[in-house]
Amino acid sequence: MSIIATGLAVFALYSQAQTGYRARLMSKPQAKPWISAIHAYVPGKSKSASGKPLTKLSANENPLGASPAALAALSQGHNPADYPDPDARTLREAIAAVHGLDADRIVCGTGSGELLHCAVQALASVGDEVLASRYSFSLYPLLAQKVGATAVFADDDGCAASVDKLLAAVTPATRVVLLDNPNNPVGSYLPPDEVERLHAGLPGNVLLIVDEAYGEYVDPAHQHAAFDLAAACENVLVSRTFSKAYGLASERVGWVTGAPHLIDLVNRLRGAFNVSVSGQKAALAALGDQAFVAASREHNTAERARLADAIAALGNHGLSTSPSEANFLLVHFAGEVTATQAVEALSEAGYAVRHLPSQGLPNALRITIGKTDDMTRVIATLRTLCGEAA
Repeated sequence: MSIIATGLAVFALYSQAQTGYRARLMSKPQAKPWISAIHAYVPGKSKSASGKPLTKLSANENPLGASPAALAALSQGHNPADYPDPDARTLREAIAAVHGLDADRIVCGTGSGELLHCAVQALASVGDEVLASRYSFSLYPLLAQKVGATAVFADDDGCAASVDKLLAAVTPATRVVLLDNPNNPVGSYLPPDEVERLHAGLPGNVLLIVDEAYGEYVDPAHQHAAFDLAAACENVLVSRTFSKAYGLASERVGWVTGAPHLIDLVNRLRGAFNVSVSGQKAALAALGDQAFVAASREHNTAERARLADAIAALGNHGLSTSPSEANFLLVHFAGEVTATQAVEALSEAGYAVRHLPSQGLPNALRITIGKTDDMTRVIATLRTLCGEAA
């Protein structure tokens, strides 16, 4: 080969290398298509459009705060250099003692959300379906999308979950059914016999997750039913959280219970050392103060009824509520007063509530039950907006 030909060949190789190098500089890691399609979870607002801090009635937090016992536990120092108990053994034993469960069939997580994700991840993937009722916790479609599965929503029954419609939506591709009970954002509740009927109608290879984030607000006589179902069946998980009635939302502590093989799957996928030292200490102390939980439930029941009665009195203006067993009410606006106007009026009064157009409820607001004085002011604001005397 001549010197000229050799030089041209070398130049061609150099040009190809440069082109490849420039292409690598211009490229970047690419997410899987189902990850790129995800919209991040949006929490409730805590500020007005102008940036003014508002009292949050948008995140379903406990207006009574946390148990004094939990606060005392949080005030005790610990060595931040030490890892937490990776298995949260003491906390699991306390949960089991309070609820009459087997500690070995409990796993704790960074809120119940981490554990729900682990369960869905263990069983669903590309080509599979994750089923929920139309108006369900906004995290549910994200759980499906994160693993490449398809989120499917069964038709509702007056905004509430319908067992018949959920079962009709089951296909051979269904792997998980998510039931938030009580429901968020509606507040509706399927009684134990209906949950049992839903489970009985599902194929054995479909996991039923009964998400009881608001379970402590339900009549105590019904609170153990889902646990009994999970103890008896191979395809049921029940989740609970310390974020709501226990008032420990900032500590991010949740748990699930179910059959040993399901607990094993969740344990394989959860984060190592996932529940912090402070979270374990606070949750443990909170479990020991069931009087605080009962007081939270009683306050919620009374104030929720008062708000519901006040809104029913505004029915001639198009306001109504969905029945709720949770710590909030879903308020519907079907008259001259709109949900958007109510958001603005409540914001002016100093309150953030949850407007739900992104969940298919543009004419509804979810209002968390707050302190008694806050509920009085919310009622007065809505009455004034409707042209009634406050």
